[in-house]
Amino acid sequence: MPGLLLGDVFPNFEAETTNGQIKFHDFLGDSWGILFSHPRDYTPVCTTELGRAAKLSGEFSRRNVKMIALSIDSLEDHRGWTKDILAYNNEESGCEFPFPIIADSQRELAVALGMLDPDEKDKEGMPLTARCVFVIGQDKKLKLSLLYPATTGRNFDEILRVVDSLQLTAKNRVATPADWQPGERVMVPPNIPEEEAAAMFPAGIYSKELPSGRKYLRYTPQP
Repeated sequence: MPGLLLGDVFPNFEAETTNGQIKFHDFLGDSWGILFSHPRDYTPVCTTELGRAAKLSGEFSRRNVKMIALSIDSLEDHRGWTKDILAYNNEESGCEFPFPIIADSQRELAVALGMLDPDEKDKEGMPLTARCVFVIGQDKKLKLSLLYPATTGRNFDEILRVVDSLQLTAKNRVATPADWQPGERVMVPPNIPEEEAAAMFPAGIYSKELPSGRKYLRYTPQP
């Protein structure tokens, strides 16, 4: 994603959404944020993705995360399509869609954020948006970015797990190992000396014995 690196302040763009005009940093307020793009409205994989995102919106909200989606379709299309998404989720007619969708019909935001997929084009030959995910922290800085092709739907349970890890490690000097789930033990970073680590983690530290003799696999209960 050209020009946008982890730790960069995320652009404070203005955009038209299904919930009205927004300025991104004002929209986020003191919350974390997730901005994710999809190729087109009224398409099968995108419908399943936004359906799952809508199902999990309460979980994201409980973690103080605001969600917002984006594609190059119009507001009218977005509003019509959300009814299909809610029907896919077997929600009752008249339910409100839980997060806004940005209308980026001129592709200005998609270009600025490096969201376009050169291999996926519309009938006019113009590139569509790829399946991007940006996680933004309360400091308005980019904490994580993912980029999927149009043919592969995203796992929003994994994105929720990633948010749990990002929020935990933002508050505590720990790291989360492969396949970590909330409540499981975490890892003590190797740059923390043993004496400091012992004081920092009173619940105890377990070191895995390794052939190298180096004690870099150190675990502690989740703070």
